[in-house]
Amino acid sequence: MDKDNRHIKVMTLEDEPLRSEGVQHATGEERRASTSRSRADEAAGPKPKGRSVADMPGSERKVQCCKEKYCIGTWNVRTMNLGKLEVVKNEMARINIDILGISELKWTGMGEFSSDDHHIYYCGQETRKRNGVALIVNKRVAKAVLGCNLKNDRMISIRIQGRPFNITVIQVYAPTTGAEETEIDQFYEDLQHLIEVTPKKDVLLIIGDWNAKVGRQEIKGTTGKFGLGDQNEAGQRLIEFCQENKLVITNTLFQQHKRRLYTWTSPDGQHRNQIDYILCSQRWRSSIQSAKTRPGADCGSDHQLLIAKFKLKLKKVGKTTGPVRYNLSQIPYEYTVEVRNRFKDLDLVDRVPEELWMEARNIVQEAATKTIPMKRKCKKAKWLSNEALQIAEERRQAKCEGDSERYRKLNADFQRIARRDKKAFLNEQCKQIEENNRMGRTRDLFKKIGDMKGTFRTKITIIKDKSGKDLTEAEDIKKRWQEYTEELYQKDMDVSYTPGSVVADLEPDILESEVKWALESTANNKASGSDGIPAELFKILKDDAVKVLHSICQQIWKTQQWPEDWRRSVYIPIPKKGSAKECSNYRTIALISHASKVMLKILQGRLKQYVDRELPEVQAGFRRGRGTRDQIANMRWIMEKAREFQKDIYFCFIDYAKAFDCVDHSKLWQVLKEMGVPDHLICLLRNLYVGQEATVRTGYGTTDWFKIGKGVRQGCILSPCLFNLYAEYIMRKAGLDESQAGIKIAGRNINNLRYADDTTLMAESEEELKNLLMRVKEESAKYGLKLNIKKTKIMATGPITSWQIEGEEMEAVRDFTFLGSMITADGDSSHEIKRRLLLGRRAMTGLDSILRSRDVTLPTKVRIVKAMVFPVVMYGSESWTIKKADRRRIDAFELWCWRRLLRVPWTARRSNVSILKEISPECSLEGQIVKLRLQYFGHLMRREDSLEKTLMLGKMEGTRRRGRQRTRWLDSVFEVTSMSLTKLREVVEDRGAWRALVHGVTKSRTRLND
Repeated sequence: MDKDNRHIKVMTLEDEPLRSEGVQHATGEERRASTSRSRADEAAGPKPKGRSVADMPGSERKVQCCKEKYCIGTWNVRTMNLGKLEVVKNEMARINIDILGISELKWTGMGEFSSDDHHIYYCGQETRKRNGVALIVNKRVAKAVLGCNLKNDRMISIRIQGRPFNITVIQVYAPTTGAEETEIDQFYEDLQHLIEVTPKKDVLLIIGDWNAKVGRQEIKGTTGKFGLGDQNEAGQRLIEFCQENKLVITNTLFQQHKRRLYTWTSPDGQHRNQIDYILCSQRWRSSIQSAKTRPGADCGSDHQLLIAKFKLKLKKVGKTTGPVRYNLSQIPYEYTVEVRNRFKDLDLVDRVPEELWMEARNIVQEAATKTIPMKRKCKKAKWLSNEALQIAEERRQAKCEGDSERYRKLNADFQRIARRDKKAFLNEQCKQIEENNRMGRTRDLFKKIGDMKGTFRTKITIIKDKSGKDLTEAEDIKKRWQEYTEELYQKDMDVSYTPGSVVADLEPDILESEVKWALESTANNKASGSDGIPAELFKILKDDAVKVLHSICQQIWKTQQWPEDWRRSVYIPIPKKGSAKECSNYRTIALISHASKVMLKILQGRLKQYVDRELPEVQAGFRRGRGTRDQIANMRWIMEKAREFQKDIYFCFIDYAKAFDCVDHSKLWQVLKEMGVPDHLICLLRNLYVGQEATVRTGYGTTDWFKIGKGVRQGCILSPCLFNLYAEYIMRKAGLDESQAGIKIAGRNINNLRYADDTTLMAESEEELKNLLMRVKEESAKYGLKLNIKKTKIMATGPITSWQIEGEEMEAVRDFTFLGSMITADGDSSHEIKRRLLLGRRAMTGLDSILRSRDVTLPTKVRIVKAMVFPVVMYGSESWTIKKADRRRIDAFELWCWRRLLRVPWTARRSNVSILKEISPECSLEGQIVKLRLQYFGHLMRREDSLEKTLMLGKMEGTRRRGRQRTRWLDSVFEVTSMSLTKLREVVEDRGAWRALVHGVTKSRTRLND
C-alpha cells in the first residue's frame, strides 16, 4: 500500500458546558456476584513466554501503520457515581489513554459534553439507571471527531477523521449470560446494523464488556492462542459474529502474564475471567501494537482497565467559529469615545441605507473588538478536593499491592469524602445566592438558582434524514438542517415574488423621538443577530446612536429599501416534545439584528391603529392589555354558565401545522391592502420580506445562507400582528362573524376564541361545530394553513364520539390543556388545581439543594419559594372556582412547602401555627389567589365593555336545575368581600377604595383557614 495510505486524523468541537459530577447518577443496579461455571477461575498458570502473534497469515490485504501512537481502552466502571468521572479522567491522563469506552455507566438520557480537557459522549436509558455506555476522548482526539451515533443504552460509536481512511470506534455493553435470548439477539442485531452503516473503508474498532468467554483455543483470523479459559456459549456467539464481520479479538493475540489477560474479578476475589475485548478489522490488525489489561488502574470497579496501543494518523478537522460574545458587564469609556468621534465624520444626508448602515456597523464592530474584552466561557468549579483524589491514588496503590482490606477501607473513605466535598461545593454556591440577594443582584440571583436546580442539558448531535437514517457527521447534519429549513420556508411553485416598486405617497416622516423611544425600549442581554452587535453597544451611545439610526431609518422610509443585514436571520433549533432526532420536532427561533428592531418598532407603532381597528375581541394574542388569563377565564365562564343553565356545548381545539411558517406572502399583502393599511407601509413590509435570507446555527457551525419564501419572519416583532391580521381575514372568509352557530350569552353570539394561532371553535350542537370546522379548514387551506388533525381535539359537556375528517380520526377528549391550563368537560376547576399543586411540588423539590443549605438565610429561602414555586401554582388561578376541599389542598400544599423549607419532618410534633410564625408570610397562598381574583374582577369591572365582562356578568338562555346550585365564580367574589354586585360596581370605580378593600381581605389571610 502507498505511504500516503497509512495516515488517519480528527476534528475540533466547540467547547460544551461541562457536566457537573453532582448530577451524575450515583446509584444503580449492582452486578451480582457470580461464581457460575461461565465465570470459573481461568487466571491460574505460569507466565507465558514468547513473542507477539499479531501478524496475520493469508491473503488479507495488510496496511502498515504510521508513526503516531494512540491508546484506546475500555472499562466497566460499575456505575459512574459521585466523583468517579474525575478519577477516571485522572487515570486516562496517567496512562495516556486517548479514547476510553465505558460500560455500565448508569446515567439517564443521552448527549455529549466537555469536562476539562476531555469530551464525553454517552447514552443511557430514558428514565431507568441501568446499563449505559460512553466514550471519553482527550483533547488530542476530540479535534478529529466527525460525529457520534448514540444508538442505545448498550452501544455508542464515534467517527474520527484520518488519513487516508476514517476511524470508527464502537463501545458496547453486552447482556449477561443470564439474559433472555431475545435480548441477546436484539443486541447483536443492533450491533450488526451499526456496522452496516459504517463506511466499509473505515478502520473499525469495537470495544467493551462482552460478557463472553472466547477461550484459549486459537481460531485463525479471529482469535490468538493467548485467551483465557474455556469457551462458553456467549463466547461462541461472539466468535461467530467476528467471523461474519472479519474482526479479530486483539487481546488474545499477545503473550502476556495471566494478570494482564483477565478483565474481571469476582467479589470474593476467588474467580477471574476474560470477558472484555477489543475487536479490530482484520485488515488493520497490524496497526495494533499491544493489547493488555492495566491492573494498577483503579476506579472502584471489579473490572480491569483493558487497553490497546495502535499506530494511526489522525487528521485535524477545521474548527468552527462561534458567535462573537462581548463582555458587556462594564463597557469601557474608550469605546464610547471612539465610536462617537467616528460617528461625527459620517455623512448622514441622502445616503443609500445599505452603505450608511455598513459604515456605522463597521465603526461599532471595530471599536468593540478593539476596546471591549470578549466574554470568557466560565469553567465550572471542580468540587472534588485534592484530599479525595489523594485517597483515590492510595486506593489504587492498595489494589496494586493486593491489600484488599485496606482497599475496601479507602474505597469507603473516598465515597464519604466525595459526598462531603459535594456538600461543601453546594454550600458555597448557596453563599453566592445569599450574597446576590443581599446586594440586590436579582438577575445573578435567579441565574445562580437556575444553574443549581436546572436539569443538566447536553448537546444532541444525531439528526435523521428524510428517509429516517441517522446522520452522525457534522457536514451531513448541517446539510440536513439547511435542507429542512429551506423546504419549510420555500415559496410555492405558483407564487412569483417581484420586488415592490417605490411608493410615492409617503406616510409622515420618522421623528428622532420615535427612534429614541424604540432604542431605549429594546431589551438588554439578548443574543445578537448576524451582525454580532448587541443592543447595549448602541444604547450606551445615547443621542449619538439615535442620530445615526434616525438617518438610516429615514432613508429606508423614503427609499423603501432595507440593508442586507436587516433582512437576515440566524435560526436556532430549540427541541420541543418528541424525538430529538427529528427536525420537525424543533422550533426554529430566529435572531435578527438589534439595530433593525428600532425600525421595526417604529413600523409596529404606525401599524397599531389598523391592527386594533381590524382585530375582534375574540383574538387576545399579542394584544395590549390582553393575555392568556383572559381566554382561560372566558372558557371557564362559558362552561360554568352552560352547566348552570343545562346547555350542552361542543368545542373544537384547532392545531395548525407550522402556522407562522406557512403564511403566503403575496396573499398577506392582499390582506393588508383590503384591511386599509397604507400602500407605503405595505411596500416597506414587502421589500423587507423579498430577498430575506437565513442560516441555521448548529452544534457544528452555521449552514450556508438560503432564501426564505414564505412564513412571517421569525423573531420579528411585527410577525404576531401580521399573523393576527392574516388569521382574521381567514375567519372572515369562513363566515364566522355572520354565522348563527355559536354560544349565546347576554344577546351576544360567540363561536370562537383565539390566541394567535390557537383557535377554539364552539357551538351548541355537534352538527354546527362540524360545519364551522369544515369552513375554517377549507378557507385556511386556501391561504396555506393546514390543520394538524392528529393534534386537533374535540370536547363536549355532554357525550361525544371521535370524528373522521378526510380519513383521519379527530379524537374526542374529556379534558384539554388550553393555553397551559387544564379545561375539563365538567367545567370543574378542581382538576386543574390538583395538577397545579403537583407541578408546584415538583418545582419545590427541584430547589432542595438550595433550601436545605444553612448558608442561605430564611428570608432568602422564603423569597425564592414565593418567586419560583407559588407562581407555578397560581397560573390561571384568577378564574378558578375554589371549593372548600380545594382550599384545604392549597393550605396543605403551602404548609408542606414551609415544613420542607424548615426541614421539619411530618413526624415532628409541631403545630401549623408555629411553622407560620417562624416563616411570617404576609398572607397565605390561598390569600394570594384571592388577591389575584379580586384584582382581576376590579380590572374587568372598570372596563366600559369587553368580552370578558360580558361573559362574567351575562346570562345564557335556559333553565337552572332544581335544588342547590353549584358555586359560581362570582359567588366567591361576593363571599370574600361581603358585598353585592351593585355595591361592588360602586367600589371598583374608586381605585383607592378598591385597593384598600383588596388589601384588607388578603391581609386577614396570614394564617391558614380552618
